[in-house]
Amino acid sequence: MSDTAPLPYIQRIRSYYQTLGFGEPYEWARFDDVPFVPLAKPLAESTVGIVTTAALFQPDKGDQGPGAAYNGSAKFYEVYSHTTAQDPDVRISHIAYDRDHTLGADQGTYFPLKALRGLETQGRIGAVGPRFHGLPTNRSQKTTRQVDCVELAARCRDDALDAVILVPNCPVCHQSVSLAARTLETSGISTVISGCAKDIVEHVGVPRLLFNNLPLGNGAGLPNDFDSQVYVAEMAMQLLETASAPRTTVQSPLVWSGDPDWQRSYSNAAILSGDEIARRRAEFDKGKADAQKVRDANG
Repeated sequence: MSDTAPLPYIQRIRSYYQTLGFGEPYEWARFDDVPFVPLAKPLAESTVGIVTTAALFQPDKGDQGPGAAYNGSAKFYEVYSHTTAQDPDVRISHIAYDRDHTLGADQGTYFPLKALRGLETQGRIGAVGPRFHGLPTNRSQKTTRQVDCVELAARCRDDALDAVILVPNCPVCHQSVSLAARTLETSGISTVISGCAKDIVEHVGVPRLLFNNLPLGNGAGLPNDFDSQVYVAEMAMQLLETASAPRTTVQSPLVWSGDPDWQRSYSNAAILSGDEIARRRAEFDKGKADAQKVRDANG
């Protein structure tokens, strides 16, 4: 088990954006009551779906490769669904994962399809859902709750899913999937989030969280380490089986194999120079403008 305490993302992000010159801090969603649905059948008989904040690769939308700069042009604004019969090409260039410490090069670190297939082959789960579902990353909690989560729940019911694993990547992704988990549970579908921003998920209030103390973008395991990805998927399935009440959090023992100082440097305004702060503000404004163009084009 890592000796490092979880990174306080809410506090760190608040300080970061205030230093960059933005106004009032973002108000994260928070609920007192948390819906909770136990698995309706044994896991070995259950169909398990995947909800991701990753986007399908769009060749005409600029650089979406490993380590690409934030690419607002690649964002999506509506729930999408795609078959799990083949390996999809999903990327995370459109969201704010931890680019300083991870590249997003190994899809298995943020999209657990191969790991779940392995558990299906072993008979650990009944089946992987016929489709996976993409959930937009939206700062508007109202839109996420009243539009995206409602549509997501309908698609999961159409797939006859018994349970869903949700894997977020950026800070707001963690809020979005937390809101989605709440909606899915009220729809009778058991959920588990496998993510890296413990404080955001617990602030919202969810049924089950598997916390991986790793840089954002690695909610499903370590890069180039398939065994760790299968291990995370198995821990998530165990949590689906064993949690007896909402707000159940379990931490995986995985430890980041890269820069041991990653938590200190993540969006830490206190260690940035004035020039670097100005550069990041300009970069943020450009990314926001690019995303707005996509939003306008999609109505």
